[in-house]
Amino acid sequence: MTQLILIGIAAGAATAVLFASVASGSLFSVLLFYLAPLPILIAALGWSHWAALVAAVFASVSLAAVFGPFLFAAFLFGIGLPAWWLGYLALLARPTGQPEPNDIEWYPVGHLVVWSAILGAMIVIAALLNFGIAEEGFRAALRSGLERVLKMQARAKEQSVDINRLIDFLVIALPPAAAVLTTITNVLNLWLASRVVSVSGRLKRPQPDLTEMQFPSYAPLLTGAVIAGSFLPGFVGTASGVLAASLLMAYAILGFAVLHNITRGVGSRILLLGGAYASVLVLGWPALLMMMLGLADAALDIRGRAAKRRGPPPPAT
Repeated sequence: MTQLILIGIAAGAATAVLFASVASGSLFSVLLFYLAPLPILIAALGWSHWAALVAAVFASVSLAAVFGPFLFAAFLFGIGLPAWWLGYLALLARPTGQPEPNDIEWYPVGHLVVWSAILGAMIVIAALLNFGIAEEGFRAALRSGLERVLKMQARAKEQSVDINRLIDFLVIALPPAAAVLTTITNVLNLWLASRVVSVSGRLKRPQPDLTEMQFPSYAPLLTGAVIAGSFLPGFVGTASGVLAASLLMAYAILGFAVLHNITRGVGSRILLLGGAYASVLVLGWPALLMMMLGLADAALDIRGRAAKRRGPPPPAT
């Protein structure tokens, strides 16, 4: 138990440093800020979710002691506890009654991706709740903050008009965009943590085949419901849109898994995959194609059809 506490304190200190680095204002510090959950996840996957919980609380207390009490709840519920929960879920397992190596069934990786999306949306929704549930309240607060940031750079009258239009767009687009970014951050940090712990030899669960990930049965129903709910007025519509954006991002991640799967054995596989990743990173909008591929696989079992066409793998020699 003492070891878990010490590991948790060390991970919490590293997390607090990564989070606080953003105060420097440098571009590199932004990257470190998004890696803040990583030590908590490493503590969870390498030791125990109890060590991760100690890390989350210690980091929250440390940041509150330096920057003020507001950061305690903001960090704990915005970064610390979500990272702890993902680490806890990743270590869930149950016996299958089958002989080795399939005697243990681990929590499915696809479920972890969906949880990453749900947590990303919940973080953004909780931030919006600080401004109240009235649509005018949180939109006015967002507008005020964006005006302070953007209008400082405006000098000419023509520029001011353009910035007003930009602010109108950002007030609508920023919450779902933040949910998408948080979802990506959750997934990447969980993946990085598993790689780091695997290299150290402490990873308890085997590395899954990411190309075979499957989403839970409720994911399509939930996605459809929140997409429909996003057309509602007020805070309910905004919150539904935030959750819809994060879940659609999860389906884009599933789309990449499908692409990896169906291109097995294709001669130009590396070129196809490299082009897909590059286009998403540079252009952004091809992520919509990946999302559609993920949704199509959930409905039509594209990977299953591709596996039947490929036939069984050749026997080992």
